[in-house]
Amino acid sequence: MRTLFLFIALIIGSQTFGQIDDRISTIEFVEVLNNNKKEALYYFQNNWKVLRVKAMKKNYIHSYQLLETQKSDEAPFQLMLVTTYLNKVQYDQREDHFQELIKESGGLKLLNDKKPTEFRKSLFSKDMVRHWN
Repeated sequence: MRTLFLFIALIIGSQTFGQIDDRISTIEFVEVLNNNKKEALYYFQNNWKVLRVKAMKKNYIHSYQLLETQKSDEAPFQLMLVTTYLNKVQYDQREDHFQELIKESGGLKLLNDKKPTEFRKSLFSKDMVRHWN
């Protein structure tokens, strides 16, 4: 009887450990140029973040994060922009949804009239980042 109970417990436990869920994220790694941290943060908080808040309200995305880190020789980025989609359907519709939101937004909000190319550079991004439980 103990062996049967242990066997059932192991089967149930193995089904819940290490399963992939349906969420998919994109992560963009951004370098701040020419010590323009204020301009970069303003840009991402007043454009990128605003679009994600609207996207969450419309159920276009699951979540978002704007992360800051110290740059290094091996990793010369200071910002990581994470957008998480609930499933592949949301992920596949991301371009259409964000184009819709951008049209509604009324243009870029900039600090000190600096153009984005003056204060930030996207080094690389990772798409289709899967989540594991």
